[in-house]
Amino acid sequence: MTTETTSRAADVEAIRRLVATVEHSQRNKDPEEFLGLFHPDALWTTAHGKVLLGLDAIAEFTREVLPAADWDGEVTYEVVHTLFIRPDVAAVKVRQRYLAPGEESEGAPLYVVAKQDDGRWLLTACQNTAVIAR
Repeated sequence: MTTETTSRAADVEAIRRLVATVEHSQRNKDPEEFLGLFHPDALWTTAHGKVLLGLDAIAEFTREVLPAADWDGEVTYEVVHTLFIRPDVAAVKVRQRYLAPGEESEGAPLYVVAKQDDGRWLLTACQNTAVIAR
């Protein structure tokens, strides 16, 4: 295994852990944990098309909506594909599922993540998309 391959594998694992932390913050309805995953200049588009520019706007929305979320049951986030645009920027396709007795909904977020100078990967440009069953 080359140094580059080892480095890429470590980045893929770090991105998987980032998405796992998104899942954890959503399951626990924890806005502060969730907000700690964003670049200060991030942009976020919600599943319903609300555009949030910068961490302040994302924080205001998240602190209002996440603790009040009405889902009960399991929330899962699964990385289904990672495309490295450059060594420090990746597009990450995620399968998001909300499972409760008798109901299920799904989302298909796309996260563009950027590796920081300290090695952390942060959410930078994200689009959440609701999946409509056909």
